[in-house]
Order: sequence, then C-alpha cells, then structure tokens
Amino acid sequence: MKKRLLILEDGTVFTGTAFGSERASQGEVVFTTGMTGYQETISDPSFYGQIVTLTYPLIGNYGINRDDFESITPAIRGFVVRELAKTPSNFRCDLTVDEYLTSKDIPGIEGIDTRKLTRIIRSKGSVKAILTAADEEVNVDEIVAKLQATPAITHHVREVSPKAAYPSPGRGKRVVLIDYGMKHGILRELNKRDCDVLVVPYNTSAEEILAWHPDGIMLSNGPGNPEDVAEGIETVRNLIGKVPMFGICLGHQIFSLACGARSFKLPFGHRGGNHPVKDLRTGRTDLTSQNHGYAIDIDSLKGTDLEITHIALNDGTCEGVRHKKYPIFTVQYHPEASPGPEDSNHLFDEFIEMMEVEAGKGKQHA
Repeated sequence: MKKRLLILEDGTVFTGTAFGSERASQGEVVFTTGMTGYQETISDPSFYGQIVTLTYPLIGNYGINRDDFESITPAIRGFVVRELAKTPSNFRCDLTVDEYLTSKDIPGIEGIDTRKLTRIIRSKGSVKAILTAADEEVNVDEIVAKLQATPAITHHVREVSPKAAYPSPGRGKRVVLIDYGMKHGILRELNKRDCDVLVVPYNTSAEEILAWHPDGIMLSNGPGNPEDVAEGIETVRNLIGKVPMFGICLGHQIFSLACGARSFKLPFGHRGGNHPVKDLRTGRTDLTSQNHGYAIDIDSLKGTDLEITHIALNDGTCEGVRHKKYPIFTVQYHPEASPGPEDSNHLFDEFIEMMEVEAGKGKQHA
C-alpha cells in the first residue's frame, strides 16, 4: 500500500495510507461528525474546495450506491478517514469508496489519528492542507510556505452552480430554485410535493426569474462566503416582496445579507447530522443536519426587517430568520437532511402552504 502525507499549514504532518486518486490535492481541511451518510457528504457541493475529515472511525462499510448522491460531480478536494472498509456489505452497494474516489480523481488518506486532526481544527480553526505522496522528494517546509501564501478561494459558487437553467416538471406550485450549489435532496423534496421547478444559475437576474411567474422561490445551499456572491445578493434584494421565498444554508445567508445583515466566519463550522436547533416561536427543538462555515451575526439583525426564528443550542448562533413584512423565511440548517435526521422536513410543507396563502390573496384581489 502506498503511503500518503497530509501536511497542514501549521507544519503538522500526518502519515497514512493512500486510496482513491494518486494525484496531490490542496484544500481547506474541515471535519464532519456524521456516523453515516458519507456518500452524501462526498457528493455535497457545499464541500467545494475542502479536504473532508470524518470523525467516525470506520467509513465505507456499506459502500457507494446509485441512490444516495447529492450531486453528480463531487466537489471535495480530498477525503480523510481513520479506517476505510475494504469489503463493504450492503445489498445496494455498487462500488467501494476507494473505487468511487479513484473514478472521480479524488485522493484519500486513511490510518491517521483523526481525533488529533479534529482537535487541531477545533483549536486553530479550519486550516489549509495538502495531500501528497510520501516520497523522498517532499520538502515539508516548502509545502508549508506554499500553503501559508495561498489566498483563500472566493469563487466557490461559480464552480458548482449550473451554467444554464433546466426544468424539473410537476403539476403543482411553480417554483424557481436558485442553485448556489444545491443538494439534490432539496429538489427531491419539492418534486415529492409535485412542484413544477425551474432550476436556475446563481447569477440569474430578478427580471429573468419573475418572467417565469413563479409561485415561490427557493434559495439553495452552497459553499463558501456569502459575501463573495454579489450577484446573488443583488438578485435576492430585487425579489424581496415580489413572491414568497424559502432559503436554506447559503440561501439563508444571502437573503440575510440582502436585507442588511452581516455574516462572519465560524472558527471550525457546523458539519454533521446531530446539531440541536431551537425554534423560538414554538419552543420545539429539532436535531438537524448542517454543513456551513459562515453564520449570520445576530446583532446585525437589529434595524433590519428580519426577526430571528431559530438558534443553535450548541453555540447560540443564528439558525433561521423570517421577514417581518413579506412571506419569506430561511434556515441555516438542512431540512431535507440527506444525510441526517428529518425532524425539520415539515418546513417544505410550510413553504407550500405559504405559496397557497399568497395565491389565495391574489385571487381575492382579482
């Protein structure tokens, strides 16, 4: 088995065994705490540019199947596990994780102390790193200097958003879904409710969207810093008050910025399927699936037309807002789950009901 190095920008070096692609790869190292759902994690566009560490020690024991992808082309830069299952056992299994990552040209490393790596990220924040072959030509000092000099990526959404619009037909409510790096679980939940969906790129103008006469607009999840998505913020700002909206994760952040709020980077992000979130309106607590590195500053909501509706019980950060005047609500977490608990799946039904109420008002005025 070939050896591989994971070198962090602080000079820490992990030596493990290579799997997946043989190429070197550079990215931001993050960790996620899900015990299952590694296939959805690998294929989640919100992980664009990142080397993903799984804190659960054994990964790959049920393989890769045809049904659990969240995108067609995975956007991760690398995959880090304590132990990789070589002989998965599940009736749906089509490929091993090693075979799948090799086919997608994504490198992985196993056999390192993922607990130590996770503690480094928790104490220092997400760090840049490189996965490379462990050979005599490797100069760790040069690699560390290169990592420290590499600027942060600012074009995440541009890389994972579709280049052109496409339909996902239904006979129910007409929804425009702005794709900032959408997990297919969101589209699946809308289709399950028979929505007639048009998926559009992140830089589609408000005029183009409104020309389709939608009953509602969905703002998807996606990777990176919401402040980098200037076109998206401008589009959403011009849509406020025109049609009901529902935003998830990056969509929540972009909507909040369009209303005058501010975002900030979390030390090590929220990633996993067990994050408790409290609904301030009902007092109900849901366990949620999350994957984000930025959050909305609660203090910045003062003076805007937004009210906070949900908070994270782990650290008190903003997990949801609602517009005070218009039928728009957003959440920081993933109600479609995939992977994770489905406690908050009812939010899709609330979105449908909100569109029906607004459609009823239109008929009355007519």
